[in-house]
Amino acid sequence: MSDRLAHRGPDDRGQWVDPEAGIALGHRRLAILDLSPAGHQPMASASGRYVIAFNGEIYNHLVLRRELGAEMAAAVTGSERMAGGKATADPVSCVEAAPGGGGRLSPGSPLTPARLPAGERGFGGSVAGGLDWRGHSDTETLLAAFERWGVEETLRRAVGMFAVALWDRAERRLHLARDRLGEKPLYYGWCRGAFVFGSELKALRASPGFDNAVDRGVLSAYLRFNYVPEPYSIYRHVFKLEPGCVLTLSRQGTVSPPPSTPRAPMRGPGLELRRWWSLQEVAERGQANLLPDERSTLDTLEARLRDAIRFQSIADVPLGAFLSGGVDSSTIVALMQAEAMSPVRTFTIGFEDAAHDEALHARAVARHLGTDHTELYVTARDALDVIPRLPEIYDEPFADSSQIPTHLVCQQARRHVTVALSGDGGDELFGGYNRYVWARRVWGKLAWLPSALRVALARWILARPTRQWDALAARLRIGVTLPGDKAHKLAEGVAGVRDLDDLYVRLVSEWKQPEGVVLGASEVPTLLSQRGDWPALREAEHRMMALDALSYLPGDILCKVDRAAMSVSLETRVPFLDPGVVELAWRIPLAMKIRDGQGKRPLRRILRRYVPPELIERPKQGFAIPLPEWLRGQLRDWAEALLEEHRLRDEGFFDPAPIRRRWREHLEGRRNWQAALWGVLMFQAWVQERA
Repeated sequence: MSDRLAHRGPDDRGQWVDPEAGIALGHRRLAILDLSPAGHQPMASASGRYVIAFNGEIYNHLVLRRELGAEMAAAVTGSERMAGGKATADPVSCVEAAPGGGGRLSPGSPLTPARLPAGERGFGGSVAGGLDWRGHSDTETLLAAFERWGVEETLRRAVGMFAVALWDRAERRLHLARDRLGEKPLYYGWCRGAFVFGSELKALRASPGFDNAVDRGVLSAYLRFNYVPEPYSIYRHVFKLEPGCVLTLSRQGTVSPPPSTPRAPMRGPGLELRRWWSLQEVAERGQANLLPDERSTLDTLEARLRDAIRFQSIADVPLGAFLSGGVDSSTIVALMQAEAMSPVRTFTIGFEDAAHDEALHARAVARHLGTDHTELYVTARDALDVIPRLPEIYDEPFADSSQIPTHLVCQQARRHVTVALSGDGGDELFGGYNRYVWARRVWGKLAWLPSALRVALARWILARPTRQWDALAARLRIGVTLPGDKAHKLAEGVAGVRDLDDLYVRLVSEWKQPEGVVLGASEVPTLLSQRGDWPALREAEHRMMALDALSYLPGDILCKVDRAAMSVSLETRVPFLDPGVVELAWRIPLAMKIRDGQGKRPLRRILRRYVPPELIERPKQGFAIPLPEWLRGQLRDWAEALLEEHRLRDEGFFDPAPIRRRWREHLEGRRNWQAALWGVLMFQAWVQERA
């Protein structure tokens, strides 16, 4: 199982087995902190009670070491006083003298690390506050924290991205935990009487006798969103641990799956699933305590981001950043360069097709900031060569077509660095997606129309090919990328919806009625289909942002980046998802985020302190590729083979009729069905790869 994950950890491998308890842990290591054998995993705690297999980074682990040392030293001092003795060393001095660096916690946010004090950037092993550290890995810090504070308290104190498997030898219980936003993946499930878990499905499939069938209800949800949403996987009885959750099992819980889909909170025989951190609660609490002053809010946000970037830049290996030239990545790189003492390594890729090429913008930003910039121009052939590898890289159906350029930029960066910072998360936190800006405007103009008239208007818009709307937008100088596609998507959205929340769900659905495509399926319930579970937020825009952060961010964006990067053994870090930044973002009023038809106002205003606005103020483009044209050209034969009617019918997952109809309309240029077709194609390619 661990060998199947060699790409995630090429530097070391390890196994730990307790035959009597019936537990085995495997680990593959990508060495980032403490490159010595002292960081080897699985790792046992000092007392031997806990054994851990851990994926990720704990950015504030040096702070945690200082806190552990201080508590241990205080405990020693207290016990000596009770015995009539005296401390051999002042506990504060003992902690301050400990090698390994650290910092303190900002008074305003217990989760946001402050600046590292001068002289505390080194590392080493030492006795600190009664703790005898073997090395300086964050894995060892976690184990000491689990012993001192327990599982959930340690998770709440930890700032980082992680998936953890922790075996408690004393209580014979397994704890599986995942980070707050879902940066690192963690799958688990039941197969032939065994409980299995791992970072990717390929590890689970390598377990003896794995024969779990495709879940057709999940396949329907996949077609709707073009990704498999938490807590599901494409297989029956296999699930993703939801972000911010911990699953605890005894031997009794490992025998068979629970009767219903595991969702926190849940308690059953030998199994408990609970939420140790809730984005929904953070959003609701933040919106109930809004910040009043824009200037001070911007100053605080900039300071929080710089703190996050500073801590996420700690590594014992080369580090860089992705730079597309957009607001998010440019903000991260600008603040990163402001903290650095030498030029930051930045990476971007460009395409021959000018309509999809952002390399020119990235180059201008890099030149202004003075980064050590690397760009790679790729041909259509380079991008197309990635496609056969996608089923293996993503390991379950995944159909965000920007997975292709994401893989290419990760591949390029890995030639130079082992860690790269990215700008993901900015859209969901600060209102960057077009739907946050345009949905209310469109609905406000059309809501008064009777439903029949809205349907008629939608049909009229859809009857005109996207190229006609593109030409009209060009004549009217409307600054929107792919205006024809957006016009069609909005037309499909407004037809038959009841309110703005309905419109949102339709806008994020590729196949509006996937049960009519997947044979014998009843679509599984998801967060977006269960309105009673939605965050209680006043503005529709903030509800959209919260729902995206709870579903689209972990299911699509973070999944895309993690798999693309780890397939080439590159670690990515996401400063916008620092918990202190997230908590602050949810205290910012909507009017400070979206104004004058433009989102991400806080980031734009901060970025203007470092970069002239003319370098970054342009319509949002995204990491797009010319997929519509490729499907009609270079990819046509490949797609036709996967969508062939007899093949679809013989495999038995899909009704060929609606798929073939959309394929014909796309080839004829009447509609751009790239996203819906890409979802089917990626599933078909995934099935073929496993045949």
